[in-house]
Amino acid sequence: MLRIVDSHCHLDYEGLAERLPDVLARAEEAGAGLMVSIGTRVRRFDLLLKIAETYPNVYCTVGTHPHNAAEEPDVTVDNLVELSRHPRVVGIGEAGLDYHYDYSPRETQAASFRVHIAAARQAGLPLVIHSREAEDDTAAILEDEMNKGPFKPLLHCYTSKPSLAERGLKLGAYVSFSGILTYKNAEDIRTVAREVPEDRLLVETDAPYLAPVPMRGKTNEPAFVVHTLTQLAALKQRTPEEMARATNRNFFALFGKAKPPESFSGWL
Repeated sequence: MLRIVDSHCHLDYEGLAERLPDVLARAEEAGAGLMVSIGTRVRRFDLLLKIAETYPNVYCTVGTHPHNAAEEPDVTVDNLVELSRHPRVVGIGEAGLDYHYDYSPRETQAASFRVHIAAARQAGLPLVIHSREAEDDTAAILEDEMNKGPFKPLLHCYTSKPSLAERGLKLGAYVSFSGILTYKNAEDIRTVAREVPEDRLLVETDAPYLAPVPMRGKTNEPAFVVHTLTQLAALKQRTPEEMARATNRNFFALFGKAKPPESFSGWL
């Protein structure tokens, strides 16, 4: 059986939180033996951390999603760094820019993004980046901030134009693909995935959203990451086993605080 990391899910969200033991059992049965539940509101961090403390195969991050940036304008670098010291916290974010919905003013999103970058730099943890319809501004901020000092970017759930991946890769970024990779109308995303070097690839679900084919229409969950991995393997002309080992190695190289379970022996 494959062993795979779901590098990005939201186990504290409705649709998963109320049936979490069953969700995690199905993940284990499918081979998704480790997952990172991603922070989107610092004010809700205690609830997320409780999940990561309860289940040994779950880690978490801390951060404010760009949708929520206007709700949490007072989050500081020190706040994020202090919370990130917990042993179950392996990253900062997700943070970034979302110009599709503009739920928060763009200048507020940008300011929050820079706070999270500074926290990731100071904590030495990867920064989980959300970018939607904001390629140029996302890349410009990343380039400007990288000139101030190195940090480790991860472009999650990649749906952007090729230009952001190209500029991100030059900065050392990793790129993660979700179930969107399996969608019929996502050939542009598959084209990007073919071009990303194998040592920079991760897979994720973004559960409970974006269930992959053949699970579309269902609530997404970590067990479904196998479908995205299988699609990515086909695009890279690798077997699923080869792709699992590659993405697992990449995950632990990036998320250095996370420790592989014993069940991952032989899958790195």
